[in-house]
Amino acid sequence: MPISLSSKKKMRNGLFVVIVIILLLTTRLGYIQLVWGAELNNQATSQQSQSRKITAKRGTIYDATGKYELAVSSSVEAVTINPTNISKENKEKVAKALSDIFELDYEKVLKRLKKRSSIETIVKQVEKSKTDELRKWMEENQITRGINIDEDSKRYYPYGDLAAQVIGFCGNDNQGLDGIEAKYNDELKGTNGKIERQTNAAGESLGDEEYISAIDGNSLILTIDMTIQSIVEKYLEEACIDNVCTDGGSIIAMNPKNGDILAMATYPAYDLNSPYEPHTDEQKAEWKNLDSQDRTTAMQKMWRNKAISDTYEPGSVFKTITSSAALEEGITDTDKEGEFCCTGGIEVAGVRIKCWRYYRPHGSESLRLALMNSCNPVFIGLGQKIGVTKYYEYLRKFGLFNKTGIKLPGEANSIFIKEEKAGPVELATISFGQRFEITPLQMVTAVSSIANKGTYIKPRIVKSIINSETGEKTDMPIETGEQIISKENAEKVLSMMNSVVSEGTGKNAKVEGYQVGGKTGTSEDGVNTGKYVTSFCGVANTDDPQIVLLITLYNPTGEGGHQGGGVAAPVGGKILSEVLPYLDSKADIDKIM
Repeated sequence: MPISLSSKKKMRNGLFVVIVIILLLTTRLGYIQLVWGAELNNQATSQQSQSRKITAKRGTIYDATGKYELAVSSSVEAVTINPTNISKENKEKVAKALSDIFELDYEKVLKRLKKRSSIETIVKQVEKSKTDELRKWMEENQITRGINIDEDSKRYYPYGDLAAQVIGFCGNDNQGLDGIEAKYNDELKGTNGKIERQTNAAGESLGDEEYISAIDGNSLILTIDMTIQSIVEKYLEEACIDNVCTDGGSIIAMNPKNGDILAMATYPAYDLNSPYEPHTDEQKAEWKNLDSQDRTTAMQKMWRNKAISDTYEPGSVFKTITSSAALEEGITDTDKEGEFCCTGGIEVAGVRIKCWRYYRPHGSESLRLALMNSCNPVFIGLGQKIGVTKYYEYLRKFGLFNKTGIKLPGEANSIFIKEEKAGPVELATISFGQRFEITPLQMVTAVSSIANKGTYIKPRIVKSIINSETGEKTDMPIETGEQIISKENAEKVLSMMNSVVSEGTGKNAKVEGYQVGGKTGTSEDGVNTGKYVTSFCGVANTDDPQIVLLITLYNPTGEGGHQGGGVAAPVGGKILSEVLPYLDSKADIDKIM
C-alpha cells in the first residue's frame, strides 16, 4: 500500500526533530566535556575520595639551657565519621555512643551523621583513654566502617603561667595566636599529613588507604633562662601585691654582651593551658560580673606583654642617657668637685622646674653626686649644653626612635616630640626622663648598650632553631649597632651607677660580694594624672657586666609610697642576690665543660 503524502511529511518532520535533538545533545555533551570537564572530574574525584588530616606536631620550645621544655606537643587523637558508610539503622546508635563518650550534644552529632558529606569531624585533640572507649564500643557493636580514629596533636605548657606573655598560646587548630607561638608559627607548625582512600558511589572502599606522614615543626631554643625567669616572676608578683600596684608591672633581664633576654615577665600573668580563663583571685572575683565584651577586653589585657607593648615615662633612670651624651661630648667629667650647684630648681624659658628635693637643695655637686642624688637641675643644665640637635642624635644612636625589632608580636614604639618642635622646656624635661614615653625594652636596651662597652646591642628572644628532620641547629645572629659612646665613657657611667647603689638612691639594691650599679626612677603617668610609675635599672657586675635588669611597677599605691629607691630598688636587690650566684655557678660549669 503506497504511503500517503501526509504520512511522508510526518516521517520527514519526525526525522528532522530526532536529528535536531541528537545535534543538541552532542553539542551539550561536547560543551560539558570541553568547558566543564576538568571541574566535573575534580568533583567526581572529590566525591569518590575521602581524606582525613593528620595534624603535625608543633616543635618544642626550650629554655636557654635546653633542659626545660616550655611548650610541647603531645600525641592525642581525633575522631571523624563517613556518614555514607554508616547504615541508616545504626546512625542513632552511633550518635548516642559518640555523644556519651565525648560529652557532646546528641542532636548535633546525629545531624552530622545524617549529612551526605564524605567526612565529618566529631572531636579533635582527645586523650587516648577516651578513644579507647570508642574502640571498645565499636568492637562490641561490630561497627567497623564509617568511624575513623586518627593521630592528632595537642599543645601543653608544662609550667603553666611561666613566661606566659612571651611564649603565647595556640588555638584549637594548633596555630599560634600570641607570643613566640604566633611570631614563629611558620617554624613551629610543621606540615600536616593525610589519609586518603578512593570509594565508589556507595561510599565503599576501592582499595587500600594512602598514608602521607605529617612533618613535625622545628623546635626553638629561647634566650629565656628558666631559673632566672622563675626568680624574676617570684619577686615581681611579690612586689606588685605588697605595693598594691593597680596596673601591674614588668621586669626584663638582659645579657648586655649578646642581647639575650634572660627573663621577661609581666604581672599579672595567665595560665597558658587555659588562656581564656581568669588566673588571679582578683580576676576570678571580677569575671562573673563582666559581659562578653568586657571579658574579651579583660583577656586581651591579661595577654598583653607590658615589657614591649606599653610605653611609660622612664623618669630618672634616663639620666644615664644624658650622662652618657654629656661625657661623650666632653661637656663634663665624673668627679669635678663643685662643678654644679643645686639651689632647689632651675629656670628654663621663664618656667621654674624644681628638683625633687627642692625643700632641701643638694648644693655643690659633681656629676657622680648629681647622679647619686638624682638631681634634676644638673641634668637639665647638661641637656641645655648638649643642645636639641646633638641630644636627638644620641637618642637615635641609642635606638630610642625605633622599635628594637625583637621577634615578638605587639612591640610598641616610643613617643617623642619632633625635633623641630622641641624647645628649651621640652629639652629640659627629656633630659631628666619625663614628658616622653618609651617601652621598658627600649630602656633596658639603651642601658645594655652602655654596659656593652658603649656599643648598641639588639635584644633577641630566640637563640637557636632545631630542624625537626635533620636535627641541625641554626643559631640566631648576635646583632650590634654603632659605637654610641667610647668604652672609657661607658665605664665612667657604670662607675657612677655603682655609686648610686653603694651610696645613693639605689642603695636598697646592694648585693653583698657583688659590684652592682643602678639608677632609680619615679615618674608621673603622662596619660593618667595622679598615677606613678616607679622603676629601677641595675647592672651587675659593673666591672664585667653579665646582666642588666629593669623593674617597672605601675601605680604602686601601698604604704611604701611610689619612689623608685624605696619600692623598685629593693626588688632589684632580691632578684640579683639569687641570680648572680646562679650565673657564677653556671659560668663555673661552662668552664669545666
